[in-house]
Amino acid sequence: MNEEEVDELLKERYEIPAPSEIGVADTYIQTTPRWKVVEKRKKNDVVLVPVGCTECHGMHTVSALDTFQCQSIVEGVRRATAKDGREVSLAYNPLPYGAHPYHHLGMPGTVMVPQRVAVEVLVATMLGLWNDGFRKQIYINNHGQLWVLETALHEFLYRYQLPCIIQVMDWHRAIREFFYPGAKEDMVKTPFVHADECETSVGMLCFPEGMVDLSHADETHPKSYFEPGRFDNSTDSFHRPQRWSETEMTSPITYKGTPEGVVGSPAIAEARKAKRPILAACEYLTFCVDEILDAFPPGTVPPTEEVTHRTDEEMEAYLKEPGSEGWRSVYGLPRVGME
Repeated sequence: MNEEEVDELLKERYEIPAPSEIGVADTYIQTTPRWKVVEKRKKNDVVLVPVGCTECHGMHTVSALDTFQCQSIVEGVRRATAKDGREVSLAYNPLPYGAHPYHHLGMPGTVMVPQRVAVEVLVATMLGLWNDGFRKQIYINNHGQLWVLETALHEFLYRYQLPCIIQVMDWHRAIREFFYPGAKEDMVKTPFVHADECETSVGMLCFPEGMVDLSHADETHPKSYFEPGRFDNSTDSFHRPQRWSETEMTSPITYKGTPEGVVGSPAIAEARKAKRPILAACEYLTFCVDEILDAFPPGTVPPTEEVTHRTDEEMEAYLKEPGSEGWRSVYGLPRVGME
């Protein structure tokens, strides 16, 4: 697609850029009257949950950058699915502070939640949404805490063994090819890392004016104790043997090695450079929603006896419409399997 076609599809289908919908009525579950939540869910019982953190992203932008990126994408997908007649539901970010890798420890502007706490919050979120009939959940992450989301997913299933669809994804890893440096003017020139050209370009496209100020953009070239390029970057762009999150102490910790909170060159960011990646992310996530609903229409889930150690008879009352006659809350369901 040429740049004009990308821009047209992004605006017409997903309405990006657009103001944040976080406090707008009828957008998130938490801002929608209860009767509308139920009616929407009967047409589309997938819920998208943006996940973020509070982390220093340099002097030139905001510490909720990861959260806002995820919210912008899911809000665009909500608008597109509404046009298709089966609007997906959104839920607030359950991790406004987030878990972090070790090397973030001590960085000013970064607030770290212990991993076990973050996992418990996510497990509780998964259970609460399931109890409310949202038995198909996709958690969209931008921050370096993917292993925490994966841990929470498996812990939820270990404990409760409920028939459902639960997916977690780093949106930028899902469409990593769109962050490869390209020759076209509307493509990035450096690989995605942190608070760099790529992330800053996304912020300039998606966020309200004033959240990105390039006049305060720093440039850094982090030190490594090993051969340059030995480990992969944030989006696993190069398919190297080890990801960045699978090793530590290969370079100085953040506040000593890159106290600026930047890894790369944000000064060369432009909003237009984020249009292809954001469109690709919206298209992919819309595909995921449609794929789930095609396999399991609203009100249905994978067969209990194929995906859990529970029986159809045991789950019958819990799988009914929440609040309907004969329905039972999952909080009263006896546990099976691992504790």
